[in-house]
Amino acid sequence: QVQLVESGGGLVQAGGSLRLSCAASGRTFSWYAMGWFRQGPGKEREFVATINWSGSRTNYADSVKGRFTISRDNAKNTVYLQMNSLKPEDTAVYACAGRQSFTSSPYLDAWEYDYWGQGTQVTVSS
Repeated sequence: QVQLVESGGGLVQAGGSLRLSCAASGRTFSWYAMGWFRQGPGKEREFVATINWSGSRTNYADSVKGRFTISRDNAKNTVYLQMNSLKPEDTAVYACAGRQSFTSSPYLDAWEYDYWGQGTQVTVSS
């Protein structure tokens, strides 16, 4: 069983930045692909970003490409989401997710992930 805990959410002004963290339990964290998903008010959950087990490959939703950066520090069992140039439409609950993976194939759909954090609120004011 893998536990994921997000942190770093908060209230920021449009154009500002936040860095989300996702701390994972387990000694096999380095073999997990990790992703970030978000769900805004009245919206469906959507894919944000994913990173493979080694950190060598990343994928982003078009809506955040160029503004958000996903990274990982396997020594710290932590995945990050650096969010820059935030927009009001980025307001959502952000959740990290993980799945065991021994390849570099991307996982862009929520159903592909086995473990989920409870989420952290990000609110961007205009």
